[in-house]
Amino acid sequence: MTASGFPGRVPVLDGTVVRLELLSMRHVSELAEAAEENRSSYGFTPVPSAAGMEAYVSDKLDRPELMAFAQVRVSDGRAVGHTALLHPQPWPGRDRLRAVEIGWTWLAASAQGTGINVEAKKLLFGYAFETLGVARVELKTDARNERSRRAIERLGAHFEGVLRSYSESWVAGEEGELRDTAVFSVIAAEWPSVETTMANRLAEAVQP
Repeated sequence: MTASGFPGRVPVLDGTVVRLELLSMRHVSELAEAAEENRSSYGFTPVPSAAGMEAYVSDKLDRPELMAFAQVRVSDGRAVGHTALLHPQPWPGRDRLRAVEIGWTWLAASAQGTGINVEAKKLLFGYAFETLGVARVELKTDARNERSRRAIERLGAHFEGVLRSYSESWVAGEEGELRDTAVFSVIAAEWPSVETTMANRLAEAVQP
């Protein structure tokens, strides 16, 4: 483990419709194009404009508490979004993690509803439980973001409640304000069942 709590080396996480590669500056141009396809679904999500993508990627690479990935569409090899593991929480007195969060996730409009989000989550959950050996994986979203909340629930995650005035709002016009945050989780004992749910969701999404 590094000082951040994450492993020093992370493999590419390969799926059938998406490949998760550690984020790098070489992804900037494709992510800039992806972010500009159609921004109508980004109301609650911090997605930079094309002009701000280089700074966005640089910021993610400078955060030791973040394991940032480019979501690369297998069909054409293009980076179409970003996601990350963050907030590694170690076991007290042990050289291993007990919990981690999945976040900073967004996808190009053309990649939404194609199974990429489901499979990316499946890859990240699998890596967290099976390789990192965590006991818990968390997901958080703006409590008002019904679309995101439904998507997380369909993955099989457990809704734990709403933390009031918990984190920074990303809604336009609410700069500097706090939002209520909905919290979801999956624990290690639930992972086999959740993995099956995700596999079934993926199969439905990619069927002809």
